[in-house]
Amino acid sequence: MPILISDPAARADFARQHALSLGFDAVGIARADEAWDAAERLEAFVEAGRHGSMDWMETTLARRRTPVSMWAGAKSAITVALNYGPDHDPMDTLAQREVGNISVYARGKDYHDTLKSRLKQLARDFVAKTGAEVKVFVDTAPLMEKPLAAKAGLGWQGKHTNLVSRELGSWFFLGVMLTDAELVPDAPETDHCGSCRNCLDICPTKAFPAPYQLDARRCISYLTIEHKGPIPLEFRAAMGNRIYGCDDCLAVCPWNKFASAAREVAFHARAELKVPGLDELAALDDAAFRDVFSGSPIKRIGRDRFVRNVCIAMGNSGAARFVPLLEALVQDPSALVRGASVWALLQLGPERFSVLKAQNAPGETDPDVLNEWNAAA
Repeated sequence: MPILISDPAARADFARQHALSLGFDAVGIARADEAWDAAERLEAFVEAGRHGSMDWMETTLARRRTPVSMWAGAKSAITVALNYGPDHDPMDTLAQREVGNISVYARGKDYHDTLKSRLKQLARDFVAKTGAEVKVFVDTAPLMEKPLAAKAGLGWQGKHTNLVSRELGSWFFLGVMLTDAELVPDAPETDHCGSCRNCLDICPTKAFPAPYQLDARRCISYLTIEHKGPIPLEFRAAMGNRIYGCDDCLAVCPWNKFASAAREVAFHARAELKVPGLDELAALDDAAFRDVFSGSPIKRIGRDRFVRNVCIAMGNSGAARFVPLLEALVQDPSALVRGASVWALLQLGPERFSVLKAQNAPGETDPDVLNEWNAAA
């Protein structure tokens, strides 16, 4: 019968050392059962409606308040970080208007699988060594990982509200293991943003009402991933060629000078997603979309939402060669795609727009698509 580790300091040391041996890039420990102000910030965010159509944030608000709302027996939180840093400047493709810009984290394999597998291994080994109970979380449950990670010393929530690390910059995923074991916690990290405003000033859609505040309804990541309807007109031009997420506020953080490229091969960008042609992406039907993005986080938004984003990017490209493809897409089975393609055609081929409208608008039954046809009247 193995002797279990019972000392809080020894348990914490084992968790830290073993997490690093499993390939995590950083690990920190925090009390899970202490009061914090993250709940008040979240409530203010939801009360102001800044969560947009992410209704699940409101319905799970009570469970998000503290870690013990998720599990009453939790005493400690072991928070881990896994680097997904790019090996190039992710903003380079923003100037290549005929290709799609995909957020760095989504250019490789779905991080949930890699992170959760490794975190579950840490949990199994921790239980075997301590006899404690554990629960693991990887961005799929109502647990506020970022403030918990800040409390555990992994970084601080920057003015863009994302976690920043002095060692990893802005490029890392978070996972959390709650346990009923008493562990000696790490000291929380302090804020090192200073007077820097890079992340606030770079935002194309002005999604930050103030430092440390985000209005998701204006965020391109929200608009291209979470938002299910037509992209609001006021944000379309600002999207540029961003077709899945937006890295601008992360990429300009000065702390990235200490970041390194990801060691984990699963997070390396797939070659076909580094500079994907907009025409190739727009031509994907549902089956082809599922095949191309198998194992990718992009798959979860579905073909129609994705091609909606691609159409907006084509409209911003200035490339007349996309007009024939867009003319075909105005008859797409998806109203979401049809509406976006109508807008894109108006940007690229206004001289043909009245003809296309006469051909297609009379038979259109979706009110949002009709609004797009009539917007140029």
